[in-house]
Amino acid sequence: MSVREVDAVVEELCGDLSSIRAPRGQALNARSWQTEAPLRMLLNNLDREVAEKPEELIVYGGSGKAARNHDALKALVRSLLALGEDETLLVQSGKPVGVFRTHPGAPRVLIANSLLVPRWATWDEFRRLEALGLTMFGQMTAGSWIYIGTQGILQGTYQTFAAAGEKHFGSPDLSGRTVLTAGLGGMGGAQPLAATMTGAAILCIEVDPARIQRRIETRYLDEAAESLDDALARVRGAAAAGRALSVGLLGNAAEVVPELAARGEHFDFVTDQTAAHDPLNGYVPVGLSVDEADQLRAKDPEEYLRRASESIARHVEGMLEYVRIGSYVFDYGNNLRGEAEQAGVTEAFSYPGFVPAYIRPLFCRGIGPFRWAVLSGDPEDIAAIDGALRGLFPDDRLLQRWLDLAPERVAFQGLPARICWLGYGDRAKAGLAINDLVRSGRVSAPVVIGRDHLDSGSVASPYRETEAMADGSDAIADPERAPQHGRRGDVGQRPSRRGRRDRQFHPRGHGRGSRRYGRRGRAARAGPDDRPGHRRASPPRRRLRRGEGGRARARPRSPRRLAVAWRSC
Repeated sequence: MSVREVDAVVEELCGDLSSIRAPRGQALNARSWQTEAPLRMLLNNLDREVAEKPEELIVYGGSGKAARNHDALKALVRSLLALGEDETLLVQSGKPVGVFRTHPGAPRVLIANSLLVPRWATWDEFRRLEALGLTMFGQMTAGSWIYIGTQGILQGTYQTFAAAGEKHFGSPDLSGRTVLTAGLGGMGGAQPLAATMTGAAILCIEVDPARIQRRIETRYLDEAAESLDDALARVRGAAAAGRALSVGLLGNAAEVVPELAARGEHFDFVTDQTAAHDPLNGYVPVGLSVDEADQLRAKDPEEYLRRASESIARHVEGMLEYVRIGSYVFDYGNNLRGEAEQAGVTEAFSYPGFVPAYIRPLFCRGIGPFRWAVLSGDPEDIAAIDGALRGLFPDDRLLQRWLDLAPERVAFQGLPARICWLGYGDRAKAGLAINDLVRSGRVSAPVVIGRDHLDSGSVASPYRETEAMADGSDAIADPERAPQHGRRGDVGQRPSRRGRRDRQFHPRGHGRGSRRYGRRGRAARAGPDDRPGHRRASPPRRRLRRGEGGRARARPRSPRRLAVAWRSC
């Protein structure tokens, strides 16, 4: 194609951010399926059915983007259209930075997102660089172009609820059980459907009315209540009848959760999936509507962060009260506890993260998320793959239940896709089966196969995948350590002495005063090239026992037309 023709195709594919849609069918826009696949997945991430704010290139997770800016998106599309089968495109935080001659067996695209040198890895420095147009926040699967909508976390949440039921009540069937949670965004929106797929009745608090409506429209949420009392009546009635039901309630979790705890309203499980990992963009302070929060964020971000911090502290205090009154409370990897601890809630880590509590036993067996999207856009291709997997793994009860429920309960967002948690060796079997389906024509076009961060050999994240490792290696990020994330780290064990500021990004910068020094005081101060100056060791965590009031006691602790695969971390 001529330059003018390429420019015309680019404009057609991504010129209008409000109407981006991945191409369907077997006609290629790029030079091969190996490059057509990442092109379609990039555009699929920004489909209005998939992305939370496509006009801002935000896919999910508060501010997780697929491309750095509109010009960078056009450059990415232009590069993918021209990329050869013996070339590799390099992408740095949402912007193409080079094309190199490699070979047909090399990756067609290599992506790195949001990486900063540890000493400078603070939210303040990141946002300064972002404002200069030098980086972007890629979240997990937004910047790696493998986000498939809320379904991407749906089965993981389903597995978590099922594992929690098995552990505490002897069965993955949660009929008659109740769940309290908050957050109905791109990740949290999976909670209502995941809970009802296990039979539970769940109350979901959400501050944004548009998100409640979107979850109802996509069938992830059953109903919306008019008031707290109305919501409670619906959830209690469904649980009493053993009927699965999800109810959305417009409100702020920092107000509603403490109020429910003060009333003594019992829930079997209490958790949260607000975007507290990014308090500036992902957590709305008490007393503000969504529009008012947008205005304050733009006008005075420091005041916004102060108010968000106070609200997060109230939210976690409410969850801690639920620990004391006997609910099973767990963190869902959004750093809510870390933010609360920074705000002065000393017992914030008294309840466990979901990985050491429920998911690590699956990791120990090599079980984790395996996802695919059909590039044809034909839902029948997903149906064909579902059928093949039913035959491949007849003895996996949870997987069989998932494959029975997903076709009727899970609405596709963008390109038809499916996620399944499969074990060690089973993913290879599934991949070969998909290859055979494509080769034989029973699936009409190639399939993109991916994985994500919630896996036994993926990322080091001390507040999520690697929390409470048995040997204290929570923060070890050597790639060779990744397969050991499945090593058993029971919830009852004391977690490692992590620094209180161990998140890669932190909204408060490098800290002040005593926070700059290690446990031995000012004499142990690090030099400028020695160690991160904003960290210090924290005291051993204390856990609250369920039903325990007052102070917590210390507790021990390929060929063309075959599947195209890539990994997202």
